[in-house]
Amino acid sequence: MSLEQSIKLAVESLGANLYDIVSTKAHDRNIFRVLVTAEGGISLDKCAEISRMISPILDVDEPMNGEYILEVSSPGIERKLRTKEHFKASVGEKVKVKDFATETYKGELIFADDQKIIVKTEFADEEITYDSILSAATYFEW
Repeated sequence: MSLEQSIKLAVESLGANLYDIVSTKAHDRNIFRVLVTAEGGISLDKCAEISRMISPILDVDEPMNGEYILEVSSPGIERKLRTKEHFKASVGEKVKVKDFATETYKGELIFADDQKIIVKTEFADEEITYDSILSAATYFEW
């Protein structure tokens, strides 16, 4: 079983869902970030509980050569969309999508399946295949 699968099982056993795992660096520190979601949102107490549950898993299968800080949090209201599941779960939200041709589409995500998404922009409904997406994220208008 992979590290991601082990973490996913642990997170789900606590009534949450694994959204993403991100390895990054900030201020010369390695950060192993586990992003989780749950119906009704994720509380700080739930993040702490998940952190305690997955810490022993990371002791056995150490990411980042064992030199990291573990962060468990919600992906937030403005979050990256990387998988088909992320897009499907975000239908109805505002998104910003960049494709490899450097076009940017900004609007409401009105459809997502296993082949493509449709973004309703102010001009038209734009159909975009997953293999043409360079980056995507939800956004919130303040």
